[in-house]
Amino acid sequence: MIIEIVILAMIAAFLGLRLYSVLGRRAEHEEEPVPTRFERSETGNAPRKVAAPAAELPRAQREIAGFAPAIEHGLREIGAADRRFDLLTFLEGAKAAYAMVLEAFWRGDKDELKQLCDDDVYQSFAAAIHARAAAGEVLDNRLVRIEDTTVHSARLEGKTARIAVHFAADIATVTRDKDGTVVAGSLDDAVESHDIWTFARDVNAAGPDWLLDETDEG
Repeated sequence: MIIEIVILAMIAAFLGLRLYSVLGRRAEHEEEPVPTRFERSETGNAPRKVAAPAAELPRAQREIAGFAPAIEHGLREIGAADRRFDLLTFLEGAKAAYAMVLEAFWRGDKDELKQLCDDDVYQSFAAAIHARAAAGEVLDNRLVRIEDTTVHSARLEGKTARIAVHFAADIATVTRDKDGTVVAGSLDDAVESHDIWTFARDVNAAGPDWLLDETDEG
């Protein structure tokens, strides 16, 4: 009887630890929802949550620290309007999108570009791909590395969030003719590239996807 009680106690302790590990992880995420990290009290003073010591600030507050006031204001507005917004996650996605869009454009993949860009940007890419094909040229470019990804501007226009990101990257550019002969560039010499791409999203949309809304040179 005593042995059975000990065994049951051990099983209960094990299940308790498992339950705590799951709920503990959920609680850690639930304690830092995006809206409360951007919310302010109606008086505009301290956040509604009890402030943590400076060294223990929630991640989202650390994420926007150091930005220019206009950028910080825009990020706070976007975070307040879109409860799923997380700056670090967004920047990782923007970095991935930068590589995907460039590579799709270089290989002439209009179907993928259509999924990643809004109509105006897609039409510009499609026209360039058509002109390249008409000239019998093929791009053999390589994205060597993305050196830096930073927020250039952020704003909320009605229900549309727009965040411009500055990308600093090293790109090896090569143009070949229809016979495969190199007519411009070299894969041995990477060129430093600076681009400012603006991504947009309807904060009321069901999906989390951002679309490339504008491209400029940095």
